[in-house]
Order: sequence, then structure tokens, then C-alpha cells
Amino acid sequence: MGRAVVAASCLAALSLTAGCSAAVRVQPPAPQGATAAACASLDDRLPRTLDGAERVPSEPPSPYVAVWGSGEIALRCGVPRPAALDPTEQVPEINGVPWYADPARPSLFTALVHGDYVELTISSRHQAAAVLVDLAAPIKTAFPGH
Repeated sequence: MGRAVVAASCLAALSLTAGCSAAVRVQPPAPQGATAAACASLDDRLPRTLDGAERVPSEPPSPYVAVWGSGEIALRCGVPRPAALDPTEQVPEINGVPWYADPARPSLFTALVHGDYVELTISSRHQAAAVLVDLAAPIKTAFPGH
């Protein structure tokens, strides 16, 4: 798999550092307080395999980042509210988790959980709906009260 193909399917913050099994570079967010605790809790609940992709290390290592495949699916927990999100906008829920789909970036989804945000980038190689369904239970468990 070429570096350009991987880079095109990931967040701008992602880059493949070497080979398919190497750590994937992802800029970790810096959540604080209860959000940081919930994100650390989420990290422990995430699946090892997501839509057929195995979880791989991120660089730098962070409890607020999870990556599957060679950067094909990337999760960042505790990110800021999406700038394009209208506070009055109705967003679809999947298994009880509201997901904002960024209209400018069709591979970018953000879970809106109790005033906190979990960002997910999903390459076109994966079924976005399947990934969002598989992540709903861990997100709801890590962010109780949602």
C-alpha cells in the first residue's frame, strides 16, 4: 500500500511512518478533567478489530488516539467541537450515539457525547455505518449520562 494512498484516506494529521504494521502518526488531542478520564476509559473499551482492520499503534502513543489498519480508521477522543457544526443542527443517531458528518470532509464523523467530541476518520475502504455501529457501545459506556 503506497504512502500517498494512505495519506489521502486519513486526516491531515495522519501519516504512515513505515510499512503496513508500523505506528501511524496522529496528532493527539489534549482533553482535560472528566473528558480526559472518559477518553482514557474509552481507549480500554475499543475493539481490537474494526471492520476487518486490526488496531495498530499510533505515534506518539496516546490514550486519546486509536488507529486501525494502516491509518484507514482513526479515532481521536476529546477534540474541540467541530467548527462547522451548527448548535441547533439535528444529527442522526446510530445506536444511541449522535454522529455529525462533516459535509466538507465525507470521511470525517464526530460523535457528540454529553458536550464532548470523539472524532473518527474512516477511509472509503470501510463501511462507515458498520464502524459507527461497532463504536456506539464503547462510546456510550465511556461517556455515561449520554
